Amino acid sequence: MTASETADRRAQIPKEELHDLQQAVSALRGEIQQRFFSAPASSVDLGRWVREVRDEVRARVARLDVLRMYEDLRQRVSVFGMEERSVEVDDFGLDPAYLRQARGLLDFLYERWWRVRVSGIGEIPRPPRVLFVSNRSGILPYDGLMLAHAIEREHPDHVRPRFLVADWLVSLPFSQPVLARLGGVRACPENASRLLAGGSPVIAFPEGQKGALKPFRDRYQLQRFGRGGFVSLAIRHRVAIVPTAVVGAEEAHPLLFRPKFLSRLLGAPLPVTATFPHLGPLGLVPLPSQWVIAFGEPFQFDGVDPEKAEDPLYVNRTRETIRSSVQSLVEEGLRLRRSVWSAD
Repeated sequence: MTASETADRRAQIPKEELHDLQQAVSALRGEIQQRFFSAPASSVDLGRWVREVRDEVRARVARLDVLRMYEDLRQRVSVFGMEERSVEVDDFGLDPAYLRQARGLLDFLYERWWRVRVSGIGEIPRPPRVLFVSNRSGILPYDGLMLAHAIEREHPDHVRPRFLVADWLVSLPFSQPVLARLGGVRACPENASRLLAGGSPVIAFPEGQKGALKPFRDRYQLQRFGRGGFVSLAIRHRVAIVPTAVVGAEEAHPLLFRPKFLSRLLGAPLPVTATFPHLGPLGLVPLPSQWVIAFGEPFQFDGVDPEKAEDPLYVNRTRETIRSSVQSLVEEGLRLRRSVWSAD
C-alpha cells in the first residue's frame, strides 16, 4: 500500500475515532514498555540490561516443555468436536455430555494457559444457592466460563453455576449453541429468576456491554451497574449475593478501539484488539496471562422485607455498595498478581 493510499484511508476515519485509536495504541505501548521493557535509568547499564532480559527469556523458554504442551492441547481439542451428544438437555440447553467432553480443554485453560489462582472460596455459602456478581472482563465470555469452572472445582459442593451471556454474544454465528451447552444463558431477568427459583447458582455481570467493550486503558475500572435488577432478584428469591472479581481476562483480548461507525453498520460491536482483525481467525485465540479470581463476603437478604425489592432507594443504595465491594476485590486481585505473567 502506497503512502497516498494510506493517507486516503486514514482520511475516511472520523477524527474523533482516529484520536481514540491513537490514544489506545499509545496506552498499550506504554503498558508494554512499563511491564516488560522498563529500561535502566543510565545508558551505561543498557548492555547489561539487554543481556539480563535475554537470559531471562532463555531461562523461561527452557522451562517450558513446548512439545508436551502442544500435544496435550491437541488431544484435548480433538475431543471437543462433541461426537457424543446427550439426548437430554435442560430447559436452557446445558448438555452434560458436551460439558464432560469440554472439561479437558477447560482444565487446560484453567491450569496451564491462564494459571488461575482463586482467593476467598470459603466465603461462598453452602449450599451455593447464590447470585455471583462480577466485573465484566474481556470481549468473549471466558470470564464466565472460568468462574463457573473455578467454583465447580474449588468449592466443597462442586456445583457448577450458570453464567449469563449478553444478547450480542448470543447472536454471533455458532456461539449460541456452544455457550448454551457449556452453561451459558441469555442475560435477562426472567431467565435469571427461573434459574434461581430452581436452585441453581447464577453468575451475573451488571456492567453489561459497557464493561466488555471498555478500552485497554480503562481496564479494571468498573462501569455503572445497570439499574440494580440483580438486587431485586436476590431479595425475591432469598439468595445471597457474592461479590466476585476476575483479574487477568482483560489481557486475553486487550481492546484498543471500537469503530462505532462499522459497529452500527454491522448491528454488533466490532472490537479492534492487539491481534484482531489483522491476524484473522488467529486473532480470536486468547493471549496467555495470570488470572486471579477473588470472592468477597456475601450480602444476605434473609431478613429483608420482600417489599424492598420494589424500593428504588434501597435497591440503588445496595447496588452501589456491592459495586464498591467488587471494585475493592478487583484492586486486591491486582495486588496479588505481581505481573501479567505471575502472582505472589
